[in-house]
Amino acid sequence: MTELKFAVPCLFGLEGIAGDELRRLQIENVQVENGRVLFTGDTTAMAKANICLRTGERVLLVLAEFTATSFEELFQGVYRTNLEDFIPKNGVFPVKGHCLNSKLMSVPDCQAIIKKAASRRLGEKYGISWLPETGDKFPLQFSIMNDKVTLYLDTTGQGLHKRGYRAIGNEAPLRETLAAAMVMLTRYRGREFLWDPFCGSGTIPIEAALIAKNRAPGLNRHFGAESFPWVEKDIWEQARTEAKDKEFSGKYRILGSDNDPKCVSLSFANAKKAGVSDCVTFADGDATKMSLPADGGILICNPPYGQRLMEQDSARRLYSALGRHLKFANNWQKFIITSEPEFEHYFGKRADKKRKLYNGMIKCDYFMYTNTQRKKV
Repeated sequence: MTELKFAVPCLFGLEGIAGDELRRLQIENVQVENGRVLFTGDTTAMAKANICLRTGERVLLVLAEFTATSFEELFQGVYRTNLEDFIPKNGVFPVKGHCLNSKLMSVPDCQAIIKKAASRRLGEKYGISWLPETGDKFPLQFSIMNDKVTLYLDTTGQGLHKRGYRAIGNEAPLRETLAAAMVMLTRYRGREFLWDPFCGSGTIPIEAALIAKNRAPGLNRHFGAESFPWVEKDIWEQARTEAKDKEFSGKYRILGSDNDPKCVSLSFANAKKAGVSDCVTFADGDATKMSLPADGGILICNPPYGQRLMEQDSARRLYSALGRHLKFANNWQKFIITSEPEFEHYFGKRADKKRKLYNGMIKCDYFMYTNTQRKKV
């Protein structure tokens, strides 16, 4: 079992970044598609992707691809798949997935058909009429898009955004994978001063610290495939050791601030869990009034959006106040994500560049103000 095909689903807008990450990991045959990135490799590549990826959501092993326009075709396609190579006799194999623009659009019915086909295949191969499902978990996922079925085995377990440092969040947490992508889009490498004036639970400053240190985000967590019997046990330790050997050490200037003292306390606790409390500082402060913490640097933030009418009015007033406060902060590059389409109007300045990103299901723009004189460090 040497050459395997994998898919990495991503938040929309992050596919190219995830693809670049995989190429830097020297993983082969990287193909960027809408909503996912494909690659090929062995189990070592799988372990490396799980441990090191910052912007992918999970690593899925592609088991089969076929066309199905009826439940019978779906059943037969799954039944023909060599599931016994990956799922042992006592394996637990829950099924979940999604359908889009296909003749088969009932997710519960598709789940039931796939479960039935997989059970029959495995039962016949193991010579038993009833599968106990008392062992480790081998989650099956499916995607049916335009009548094309892709059957996957999830190697990750909990999503890759679950780094392990954020047990609880504030009311509007930013997914870690998106926060990492936002930092990466600034081209931050740990040399500049980085400030998040709406730090919430500290996700952006913590992800910035992990990037500055070049610390793999999955070093301290468990992955589903670590219990797969066909995956060599030592590849995980080797991948973790290799990742640790690539870490940097240095003095980094990263500040997170928020006008809610509870958020500041929570951010500090999360930074401590992430092992980056030595290079991240958190402080109370109103983003529209507090003094700039340095002569220049990178400002990156996820301010309140306001999804309801009164909240929108409040958010717009906040954007206007922030724009006035930062009007002469010419040595600061500014990167701001929001779902407000008229953000530039309220902020008082047109962005040099903007990029569409999704914060969960919320369509956002990432406004980038980069046309400034960056101070040398």
